Amino acid sequence: MRGPELSRRGLFALATAGAATAVLAGPARAEQVSVVDVGGALTAVAVNPVTGLVYVTDANSGTVAVLDPNAGRVITLINVGGKPSDVAVDSAANRVYVTNPPGGTVIALDALSHQTVSVVGAGAGASSLAVDPAANKVYAVSGSTGTLAILDTLSLTTQRIVPAPKPGLAGVALDTGQRLVYCTSPTTDSLEIFDLDAGKFTGSTGVGASPTGVAVHQASGTVFVANSAIHHMSIVDPVSRTQSKTVLLRSEASAIAVNQGTETVYTNGGQNGLSRVDGKAGVLTGELSLGVNPGDLAVDQRTRAVYVTDPLHGTVSVVRNF
Repeated sequence: MRGPELSRRGLFALATAGAATAVLAGPARAEQVSVVDVGGALTAVAVNPVTGLVYVTDANSGTVAVLDPNAGRVITLINVGGKPSDVAVDSAANRVYVTNPPGGTVIALDALSHQTVSVVGAGAGASSLAVDPAANKVYAVSGSTGTLAILDTLSLTTQRIVPAPKPGLAGVALDTGQRLVYCTSPTTDSLEIFDLDAGKFTGSTGVGASPTGVAVHQASGTVFVANSAIHHMSIVDPVSRTQSKTVLLRSEASAIAVNQGTETVYTNGGQNGLSRVDGKAGVLTGELSLGVNPGDLAVDQRTRAVYVTDPLHGTVSVVRNF
């Protein structure tokens, strides 16, 4: 996931979030875009691939909106309080986890009843998170203090809070096979690597300027990083732990997500929309203008739909066949 803060892309003129335009040569596609009005200042989005429900955090109202993309509407509004920044779903355990930076907590919600199960301490400023359902763990990083919190999802307790070697962390992603946690450090333009077996940070690699979003393709271990102060996405080789390639984008990117089945990477580094990258080849393969300044995004691993927030207008675009 990425850090909840808006990128440094600037807020340029916005068109109506209706007509989507795809560019770049490639196979003919029939993109379908619909828009769900949520309201508020949307910070993050996550999708449950089992139920198809989508969860969107609103920092202004202290709520999590539950969207049914097929019905095209919000079906439930969950009051979690504070200023929720990030959200992640554990579909196996039917749990939803939400960070609240002012409280330094992670809120655990029941995905069936949408009731709060527990509130777990994750360190001051805990802002971004990732879930490992198989290991029953949640990992949360702090943008203010630069710590990594390890939470146990069975006991809903804090196991450890580990200081990172760099000051502030923005995004966090897991390589479940290699048991590594990747954390972006915007102030040092680096990717910090935490080894779960060793229980400590064991590496650091330079990436682009002000990295925020990070995602891992689980089968290959390749790491993709959205750099919020430069027009390219970084690709990090898991073996050498170095930036092996960069992909030029039209704009800076702050959020990134991977379709695990196809190794297709999506970022908000397009001009008022999405960029699509072939993760294996490291090549930009498509752009889709949504007429908005996109915020966070998530991919439904089952349907391949992409969900994109518009923080300024409080809407979520549902993009299919892109």
